[in-house]
Amino acid sequence: MTNSLSAPLARLIAGHICIHACMAGVRMAAPLLALRQGYSAAAVGVLLALFALTQVFLALPAGRFADRHGLKRPVRWSVAAAFAGAALAAAFPVFPVLCLSALMTGGATGAASIALQRHVGRAAATPTQLKQVFSWLSIGPAVSNFVGPFTAGLMIDHAGAAEGALPGFRAAFALMAVLPLATWFWVRRTRELPPVTPASGAPGPRAWTLLREPMMRRLLLVNWFLSSCWDVHTFVLPILGHERGLSASVIGGILGAFAVAAAVIRLVLPLLASRLRESAVITSAMLMTAALFGIYPLMPSALAMGFCSVLLGLSLGSVQPMIMSMLHQITPHHRHGEALGLRLMSINASSVVMPLLFGTAGALIGVSGVFWVVGALVGAGARAAWGLRPAAPH
Repeated sequence: MTNSLSAPLARLIAGHICIHACMAGVRMAAPLLALRQGYSAAAVGVLLALFALTQVFLALPAGRFADRHGLKRPVRWSVAAAFAGAALAAAFPVFPVLCLSALMTGGATGAASIALQRHVGRAAATPTQLKQVFSWLSIGPAVSNFVGPFTAGLMIDHAGAAEGALPGFRAAFALMAVLPLATWFWVRRTRELPPVTPASGAPGPRAWTLLREPMMRRLLLVNWFLSSCWDVHTFVLPILGHERGLSASVIGGILGAFAVAAAVIRLVLPLLASRLRESAVITSAMLMTAALFGIYPLMPSALAMGFCSVLLGLSLGSVQPMIMSMLHQITPHHRHGEALGLRLMSINASSVVMPLLFGTAGALIGVSGVFWVVGALVGAGARAAWGLRPAAPH
């Protein structure tokens, strides 16, 4: 990667980490505060769903806004919304305001991610650079998912008069409100790219015209398969671990091994980008995931489950940069933001609905059965991934 691209990319990654860490910290602290205030697990579940729900409805409008206005204006509005959401939670730490904060920080993070991804994709000059820049950019959420909850937890435990006291939560939310401001510090010096105007006679910005393209439908289907696998592992593993009598710390360690492996593979991918073909990586990941889901419930010990978790993290962690690279190659340049919004909308809709489906299926066929059914579906969907081929955008 050239120096002209690497320095701006580093600033954008830092900005991405800061606004995503704001949401991740609020997402950890808000449910914890709600539980301390006596709210039920069902109420906490609704609160958590709100972080993804906003992105379902805002993703497409946010993508179109980024297509029209570029990078800085969408990020500026996102920073303002994330700051306001976290600051409101600090000022008024009651359940209705926590729900509003979830909506605001979740929606702001999604909108900022779309603008950042669109800008980075347009700045890349070749398919190899696309794979490189999206591999680097995808490290941001992995880092922020550690930074946000960790720093919020420190504030909750150490900034109050007593451990877990209300002043500690206020301090945590106040710190989370500062992080989006750091995002603007990193992004504000980025040079806007020239606007892209659609060719005369090009279709208007309607999502269904994108979905008419066979490659877009195929890509979104594959992305949904793999996103569902990520949700299955996050949602079902704690249940499987509980059935096996594993402690919470052991279950957390297994999930942590998955996250670390996903981050490590994204560090390695830029070094191999010139030798990788998107369809081959995605197909291999789907087949490997199907095999791991087949043997995961049969693992006899926590160590063996942890080994499977690492392999699964390597497999699923390799996919997002390839999906993003393909999306930018098959989508018209003037509709990159809209396509990113469509992808984000489908992922978050899945994250809202699939845990409910997994829970129902687990009650009917058992936790192991959920792994096996989803693994079989992903294995069958590998054929669709092999057919992904970049084509010249319209």
